[in-house]
Parts: sequence; structure tokens; C-alpha cells
Amino acid sequence: MYTLGFLINPIAGMGGKVGLKGTDNVLDEAVKRGALPLANLRASETLKRIKTVIDKYHSDFPVKWLTCSDSMGEDCLKKYGFSCEVVHHCKKVTTADDTKLACKAFLKRNVDLIVFCGGDGTARDIYKTIGDKVPILGVPSGVKMHSGVFCVNPEAVSEVIFAFTERTLSIGEAEIMDLDEEKYRKGEWSIKLHGIAKTLSEGNYIQSAKAIIRGPSEEEIKEEIADHIKEGIEKDTLYILGPGGTLKTIGEKLEIDKTLLGIDAVFNGKLIAKDINEKELLYLLSKHRKVKLIVSPIGAQGFILGRGNLQLSLNVIKKIGIENIVIAATPSKLRKTPFLRVDTGDPSLDKEFAEKKYLSILIGYHTTALRKIAVPV
Repeated sequence: MYTLGFLINPIAGMGGKVGLKGTDNVLDEAVKRGALPLANLRASETLKRIKTVIDKYHSDFPVKWLTCSDSMGEDCLKKYGFSCEVVHHCKKVTTADDTKLACKAFLKRNVDLIVFCGGDGTARDIYKTIGDKVPILGVPSGVKMHSGVFCVNPEAVSEVIFAFTERTLSIGEAEIMDLDEEKYRKGEWSIKLHGIAKTLSEGNYIQSAKAIIRGPSEEEIKEEIADHIKEGIEKDTLYILGPGGTLKTIGEKLEIDKTLLGIDAVFNGKLIAKDINEKELLYLLSKHRKVKLIVSPIGAQGFILGRGNLQLSLNVIKKIGIENIVIAATPSKLRKTPFLRVDTGDPSLDKEFAEKKYLSILIGYHTTALRKIAVPV
């Protein structure tokens, strides 16, 4: 029998769709902008998958769940018929202290693994409490997930948990990294390594930590990509530019004030919306028939959707259409990015990406490369 600690950060990811690039210190503003809780939905996807496999195959699932009260775990586990023991009673409005107190309780009960639903901030709080005493595994539900303890999507978490209980995985190490959200909202990318945590070693379902890719000709290559994009701009087409340095260079080539870490919209050579959120994107999409989305993958992890750009929500992507997504990256980034990944929040849409098997990436002026799309389905 394995003892698993299970906790949910109920507010994780709420700042993403509304364009706040995180939820740290801005929860009230996120709610004011119409943000809705997402973490319990993401945790539910994991537990639903576990329950489905158990029921379908009559699998033995030798797990005892320890958790927190109400929305921090208990409600979700009971929803899918899992018995659990509450070892921490959280406040009505949860804080980082609840996460830390729950982890202290898990340690006292000698848990074998802590499964949490949140983002880098939650991973950081857990690591500060437990260090490298217990392996941790993340259900991705934040805005930014640069740490190497997260699975690529909620369903993948269930596969890793099953493998863990079947003793087919070893314990490895992963970096706990987090951005300074205050600086991030101002367009400054400032990331810090908080430590090395224990996690489960698995190469297909668990993402790596974000890599910072630089090379001697990096800026020249970005200029070439930008030249190609500018040359191919179509009239009366809405262009949505995602975050990142490559997209910033494209913005400069188009002579617009592109945000480095936000999402912007261009129409007929003019910047018509800057640092926009999901609601604003949906409004623009309702007004424009022709649209192109340009994004760049996160180095090493390979995510083009679902990490750092939650404004590009399920509804937004469905309106844009997979066929209208343009991916751009420098060759040096691709050398450390063996696969492309998506985590749209909808398994059926993720499957549509997976069925394409390979996606084309613009890597220079009139130069493209193919990368396999790796989506566990």
C-alpha cells in the first residue's frame, strides 16, 4: 500500500486567461476581470482518468490518499469515489500557508509521494517545506510551469501514478524554478532556481525544466524569421502574436510596439490590441474572418500552447483553427527541443494535434523544419 499526499491550490492559474501572467498578489484583480477557478477542473481530469482505468480493467490500486479539506483536495477525491483522510483543514480563502501546513502533515505521516495541482509558485512552496525528503509530482494548473516536476497534462499524471504504484519508475531530481511575477507583468523575464527536488523519472509524460537558449547567431536568425513573416503578411488578416523573444523581433520588423511577454494583435500593419486577455481575443476573433496565430515553443519543454500563454484558451484555439497556427523558432532552440507539446485543456483537441504527428516550424528565411508532436492521449 502506498500513501499519497494530494493537494490542490484552488487559485492556481486564475490570472492566465485574463492576461495577468500569474495569480501571485493579484487574485482580487483576477476575480474582478472575470477569472474562474481552474485547478479543481485540472485535478478532476487526473482523478477521472484513474477511476476510469480502475473500473475498466478492475485494476488493483494500492493507494491511501491523504489530503486537505474542501476545495484543496477532499471534494475532488470524493467526487470520484476515492476514500481519503483529511490531515489539514484549510481556510475558506486558501493561502500559501495552507500548502505548507498540509505538506508538514504529509511528512508526519510518511507519505511516499506528494501529488499537487498548481503552478511554479505551488511547487516552490512545497519544496520550501519538504526539501528533497519526498518526491513530488505536479498536475499542471498554473500560468507558468518551468519546474521539472510537472507532467505534460493532467491525464499523464494518472499514467505516472499507476507506473509508480507498479514499481516501474525510479526517483530522480528536478529543478524548482519560478518567475518573479511582478517583473513578468512589466515585461521583464527574471527566473530563479529555488532548489533541486525529488520527482519521478519518466521521459514521455513529465516535462523538463525550461531551458534558456542563446547562441552567437541567435539574433540574426530571429531577424531572418521576422523577414519571412513580414514578407508573407496577408491583407485583411488578423495576426495574433504570442509571447517570447522571437515574436518580439517579428513585432520590431513589423514596426509595432510588441510586448515581450504578452499577446498582441496586428491588422493591416497596425497594432490594434496590446497585451490582451482571453475575453479580448474572443472579441477580436468575432470581428475578423481571417486570422493567423504565431507562437514559439518553450525551449526544451516544447510547449506551444498551455504554458505561459493561457490567454490562448480552448475557445480561442477552436476559433482560430489548428491550420492557422504558425510556429517559429531558431535552430538552436530546436536542437534542445526534441518534441512539440500542447496542453489545451481538452483531450479531444489535444488528440487533433497528435493526429498530425508532425508540425512544421519556421526556422529561418523561407526555411522550415519538422518536429514530432508528442501528446499523450
